[in-house]
Amino acid sequence: MSKPTNQKKAWSIADAEQLYRVKRWSNGYFDIGECGNLMVVPRYNEANLKINMREVIDEMQAKNIAFPAVIRFHDILRSQVELINKTFRSVIEDSDYEGKYFGVFPVKVNQMREVIEEIVDVGNRFNYGLEAGSKPELAAALAYNTNNDSLTILNGYKDEEYLRLALLGRKIGRKVVIVIEKFSELNMLVKLAKSMDVRPIIGLRIKMMVKGRGKWESSSGERAKFGLSIGEILTAISLCEQENLLDCVQLLHFHIGSQLTDIRAIKEAVQEAATVYTQLIKRGVPIQYVDVGGGLAVDYDGSQSTNDSSCNYDLSQYVADIVTGFKQNCDLQSVPHPHLVSESGRAITAHHSCVVTKVIGEINPGGTQFPTKKVTGEHIIVTNMRDIYQGLNDDNYQEAYNHIVPLKEQAIQAFKLGVLSLEEVAKTETLYWSTLNAIESITEHLNFIPEELKEIPELLSSQYLANFSVFQSAADSWAIEQVLPVVPISRLNEKPSKLCSLVDITCDSDGKIDKFIGDETVANNVPLHKLNKDEDYFIGLFLTGAYQDVMGDMHNLFGRLNEVHIVSYDDDPKDFYIEEVVKGSSMENVLSTMQYTPEIMAQSVKRAIDRKIQQGQIKPREGVDLIDFYEDCLRGYTYLK
Repeated sequence: MSKPTNQKKAWSIADAEQLYRVKRWSNGYFDIGECGNLMVVPRYNEANLKINMREVIDEMQAKNIAFPAVIRFHDILRSQVELINKTFRSVIEDSDYEGKYFGVFPVKVNQMREVIEEIVDVGNRFNYGLEAGSKPELAAALAYNTNNDSLTILNGYKDEEYLRLALLGRKIGRKVVIVIEKFSELNMLVKLAKSMDVRPIIGLRIKMMVKGRGKWESSSGERAKFGLSIGEILTAISLCEQENLLDCVQLLHFHIGSQLTDIRAIKEAVQEAATVYTQLIKRGVPIQYVDVGGGLAVDYDGSQSTNDSSCNYDLSQYVADIVTGFKQNCDLQSVPHPHLVSESGRAITAHHSCVVTKVIGEINPGGTQFPTKKVTGEHIIVTNMRDIYQGLNDDNYQEAYNHIVPLKEQAIQAFKLGVLSLEEVAKTETLYWSTLNAIESITEHLNFIPEELKEIPELLSSQYLANFSVFQSAADSWAIEQVLPVVPISRLNEKPSKLCSLVDITCDSDGKIDKFIGDETVANNVPLHKLNKDEDYFIGLFLTGAYQDVMGDMHNLFGRLNEVHIVSYDDDPKDFYIEEVVKGSSMENVLSTMQYTPEIMAQSVKRAIDRKIQQGQIKPREGVDLIDFYEDCLRGYTYLK
């Protein structure tokens, strides 16, 4: 029989990297430092510039910025905009492609003003524009995308006001492209363009036959929500010819889904779209742009596979397949190469933002230990459990496990039949969990562990209580079981000894994260460190910059998190500074959103306290303090202190 080994392998930074896969999911923007702290590499072309995340947290605490908090690294955001534009330009030049790249950022992916401002600013020299899918997003795009050489792509269903707003953009000289999602929009646009005396830029979205791969593959195909069939495309072109608007049809659009996991779907879509494009050009339709839509995936789990949370390609492969696909098809048909447009939102914003929260407690299956001392007349089940626990050793641990499991079941049934008392049940629970813990200690360093004992770590796994709301800060984790990387901010040079899932502070049992990066498949737990008394333990939820920032709800009225914007700065001793702090929701904010009036609420509580003072049940000085406390709570942060 295998014996426990006495030698423990020293934990290394390489072990931490293998466990948490930081380099594999972070696209080079995060790393584990030799000090054991998570490091940020904010600029893709400056590997030596690193920010210590523990120092960021220390500075936030010194400035009394409460956690949980969103931390934005604006240099990462700027780097991603530069990277996608430079990659397209490089591949286009190397391939002798005759068109240009005019990317757009989909506002829906992250509507935060600070994010849009950064993207527009760094994208200006690349003529990088915005995509809007609603009237409010269009209003924002008209105000912020002021570069007349960049595109503003308009998707989504449109009413008359939406179209008027779009034509206003044309009036002021913007390249606003109205993508026709259903045929009736074109009839409305023709009438409005004439009444407003403006030449629109028209895009036609084709309903693709090829389907995407991953969670959003239903975005394409015959049952897709948006787009025109081939017959509708040809009818739309005929209408534009009749209305003397054919020269306005300048863009062909397609989209086969978000988070495309398989590069083959992209190749197939490009082939189909290029075929449509070349035939329309030969029919005399003056299309200048082809918009390949979104779909550029983020490798959330670092597996570089076709898992829903991953992808089997990188940015260079994605761009190369688009550019070469259109070039080859156009050259074969002797038609001009179109300008290329992509709406890559997830890949632009995911990495720049993370949620940092503090673990504030542990919920373990063993719970509080109950005294198990033997008493006269106790039930044989309790006696047998105690004997197994006390007799456990390196030679009989498997036999002990085989006995303790059915004994636990017998105890449950005996209690239901009224045979066991509450005290005896408490003793059996304590002895059961104590035995499992002892068996795990024995088997932890064995070279071979029997198959049935491999479930013990899972049974003993803890739930770490973290000060945040899943519904507000990690909505996709709850709604579609999206895997988000979870990594401790510090102590990465120590071996994590606790297998954990995360639970939030909401009163909902669904408020948990139990899907993590695993070796081969998704894991139900993540290894974290034992909580030390009087020592803060911070963890980060990463890749939250796409959708998670803006999709959170008001569950339990927790509201938005405090937000800190970090900018790298070489001349600073810490290589960063906090550029801006955006306060999260106060109780007043979230209550007002739900139609409460905090002032009236405070008056109501004051009246109740005043009555108790008049009745002599509360002293006047205490009453004033209670009123002040209630009003301070209303002005305070919604999360735990």
